[in-house]
Amino acid sequence: MKRWIQVLTCSVAVTVGGSIARSQAAPGNAANKAAHETVTTVVLPASPSALLPEALDGWVRDAAPTALADPAQADPANAAALKEYDYNGGASATYKREGETLSIRALRFQDATGAYGAYSFYRQNGWLKEDIGAGATSFHNRVLFWKGDTVVDATFSHIGTMSAAEMRELAHHIPDPPGTRALMPPVLANLPQHALDGQTTHYAIGPAGYAGSGGVLPPDLIGFDRGAEAVTANYSLTSGPATLTIIDYPTPQMAEAQEPKIRDYIKAGGAAQPPWPKPLADSDQASLEVRRSGTLVAIVSGDAIPDESHKLLEMVHYEADLTALPQVGGETEVARTARLLVGIAAIVIVGSSAALLLGFFLGGGRAMYRIMRGKPASSVFDEEFIRIDLREKWTETLGPVEGTDPKG
Repeated sequence: MKRWIQVLTCSVAVTVGGSIARSQAAPGNAANKAAHETVTTVVLPASPSALLPEALDGWVRDAAPTALADPAQADPANAAALKEYDYNGGASATYKREGETLSIRALRFQDATGAYGAYSFYRQNGWLKEDIGAGATSFHNRVLFWKGDTVVDATFSHIGTMSAAEMRELAHHIPDPPGTRALMPPVLANLPQHALDGQTTHYAIGPAGYAGSGGVLPPDLIGFDRGAEAVTANYSLTSGPATLTIIDYPTPQMAEAQEPKIRDYIKAGGAAQPPWPKPLADSDQASLEVRRSGTLVAIVSGDAIPDESHKLLEMVHYEADLTALPQVGGETEVARTARLLVGIAAIVIVGSSAALLLGFFLGGGRAMYRIMRGKPASSVFDEEFIRIDLREKWTETLGPVEGTDPKG
């Protein structure tokens, strides 16, 4: 049994040693593999022809599309806001069909966050909601929608019953960006849904976008230069309309430091510097309130009574959300180490179990065999040794010695 245990112990040692050797060699291999697999992804602006097709449901492009390489070409009046949303190029073109015209401007951004922000910047409160792409709205003969990392602004010479279907056909050809570039801004999930006016949400990541979409606070007070993001939405409460502004900061410490500044600015009233923006000045001062939750600072304004404004503000709650992002290039070092430790633990458990089973069967079988022969179960109680009586052998050979007792 001891020999079996020694053999098993040697096997476990060899296996564990080989696993450790492979783990020690893995970092070098992983580094080499990472060196070959690490690729910097460069997102290039789509060509104008790729953004705007030559023909669209009967509409025919009358000329090659015009490339809009920078924000100043895309929208000179709002170039600063487009730059904040990470504008990445675009195109414009005019289509004709049976004497009617259709002007389309397609704007592409770095990711879906920028596209949604630009869409919410251009969409005005009160515009009708449409079912096109990821979100759409219309006003008279203008249709605005976004999908993936692209915003499309279309103007018809005459709006018709099939105009929305024609825009859906265009949205069908717009691809969704891969990976995390397709994610929506996380701060939108913190907006309470009860009594929310869905077509009034505006998302900003810079002062130009925030001020241009009717922000309640002065842009310098938000802290966009420190990575803050802001979302503003209107609510139809029983006692009157209310506006909720949520500012998301990178860390709770930054939110904690900025909250007193916003609170003091609101308390200053008419003496505040800079002066209150019009949305804040038109609000009922009794309903103005500020509250912080984690990385979020929320401000409620408008004409609702203080009780309803307070209830709306209390519905804003920060929850930490940890998301596992997929690793590029295969298995990580942490995963390799965990797999190694699990393998070592499995080998030790299997080896120990095998040793116990062998000890039980071999030792138990030997004990049963001894008991069946009428011996004790353990050999400790045996007196197995050779005994030679030399005196009896001497007497038998030479006879009794004189002066001795033959029986002695």
